[in-house]
Amino acid sequence: MDDLTIGQLAERVGVSVSAIRFYEAKGLLFPLRNSGGQRRFRRSDIRRLSFVLIAQQIGLTIEEIKEKLDALPEGRNPTKEDWSKMSRAFRADLDRRITVLGRLRDNLDGCIGCGCLSLKKCAIYNPQDRAGRRGTGPRYVIGAREEWPSAD
Repeated sequence: MDDLTIGQLAERVGVSVSAIRFYEAKGLLFPLRNSGGQRRFRRSDIRRLSFVLIAQQIGLTIEEIKEKLDALPEGRNPTKEDWSKMSRAFRADLDRRITVLGRLRDNLDGCIGCGCLSLKKCAIYNPQDRAGRRGTGPRYVIGAREEWPSAD
């Protein structure tokens, strides 16, 4: 009796029943149907749904998550080996996001290289919008470390 009802899966994973229906509609879950047409999920769907939740926390879109899951043979749920392989790919993206968030935290009350030149500090850190020559957006937050102004 390894099959779970939609309510049991929702309770076990900590999401609403409507969220499970949403994930099913997006092609992320594939429940079985009993003779009465009710959804039944395998216990291994706990892992699949947990993967979806983790991937969303990392910042992947539903489409990106589907792409990762669709790459699994026969549409099966991720194994430990699958998770290890996928997590290595996530690591670089997480490291990049951590770096950007650190810059944002450290520069939140100062010049972020956006080019507005409205803060008094902008004349010191980003005169004539030098950051704009290196690309669009807030360069001192999203740009490479080399783009940051010197501390002298």
